[in-house]
Amino acid sequence: MRIVVIGAGIVGLCTAWHLARGGAAVTVLDGAAPGSGASSGNAGAISAGSVAPLAMPGILRQVPGMLLDPEGALHIPARYALRAAPWLARFVASARPARVTAIAEALSGLLFGAMEQHRRILAEEGALDLIQETGQLYLYRDAAHYAKDAAGWALREQHGMRVERLEGAGAIRALEPDMQGDYQLGLFIPEQGSSINPQRQAEVVARGVERLGGTIRQEAVQAITTAEGHVTGVATAAGPLAADAVVLAAGAWSARLLAPLGIRIPLESQRGYHVMLQDAGITLRRPVIPADRKAFISPMEHGLRIAGTVEFGGLDHPPTPRRAELLLRDLRTAFPQARVERAEGFWMGHRPCLPDSLPVIGPVRRWPGLWCAFGHGHLGLTGSAPTGAVLAQAMLGPAPNLDLAPFALERFG
Repeated sequence: MRIVVIGAGIVGLCTAWHLARGGAAVTVLDGAAPGSGASSGNAGAISAGSVAPLAMPGILRQVPGMLLDPEGALHIPARYALRAAPWLARFVASARPARVTAIAEALSGLLFGAMEQHRRILAEEGALDLIQETGQLYLYRDAAHYAKDAAGWALREQHGMRVERLEGAGAIRALEPDMQGDYQLGLFIPEQGSSINPQRQAEVVARGVERLGGTIRQEAVQAITTAEGHVTGVATAAGPLAADAVVLAAGAWSARLLAPLGIRIPLESQRGYHVMLQDAGITLRRPVIPADRKAFISPMEHGLRIAGTVEFGGLDHPPTPRRAELLLRDLRTAFPQARVERAEGFWMGHRPCLPDSLPVIGPVRRWPGLWCAFGHGHLGLTGSAPTGAVLAQAMLGPAPNLDLAPFALERFG
């Protein structure tokens, strides 16, 4: 079976890895190098228990802040508000309690065993050193600070996440001795993990695709080609490439390739930022997340990464330097002694975000031969390995245990 995978981010690469391992003749196409986009700049968190969607009940009260507070954790600039309005309406609608329950159930099914899926790939590629399983630590100033997130934590625990409460700064410092911020409540999630180098992890998976007989070409796809109601392959600057099936895993750019096929989908770029510090003067054992703005402070093999914030601004607008500067402030709230003078500039990447926090995974009914794997939002790294496994099963057999109906593109009409 000849399969073209559009997109060499971590989701596309994990999908290609499983397809090649299953015997398909796989070609991965991307205009950039493997893993060089959002897959390289994420916080490195592997969070199988993160089943609570971004839009929780009560989100409507927070919308004015998203529009008016430029320093908010989730910000929609005024210049982009009109364009984002239809997406925002769907976002608020997805916060209905019954819908939140269904979303969490679907995410739980997809992400269950995510760490094991990552280990499976990395073990075969001889790179298990990329994963550390030391948990994640969330910091709250007090019980009132925690209360606004309590519903999300309850939802996670309902789906099996084990959470240990740490009462008082002393208990927190027993896990992270360098924490000096004014936080009195910690939530330790021992069964979560992280990647110490997401870029290298993507490159390892890419080499695995080639080891298994697949091909990776740094070549942009211009269009998905069709004939007689079926997808027949893709078009590139070098010419057409025929395929029995095409997997669209182009992240935030996926909607642009679907539009010529008559498919409109509410996909937005969730613009995320990070700052790297090679010598911060502090030592962390695991990702630490001050809950004020949900920034992830992650130890990596080449330094300390502070990643986070959600900004809507589309694919074409330039980055907002102030968003990255705020990350250093987030670092200082928990680690005021950290050295930030040698910050390595900042990075911005486009995370593909759908209003209900569910990715699109599975076949497109209207166009036989077209399959999708995009829209994972801030769970791209976590969801990449399980998505690749389940999609390869759906395409090559045997049928996966996971019901793909909640992830269908057609849910958007």
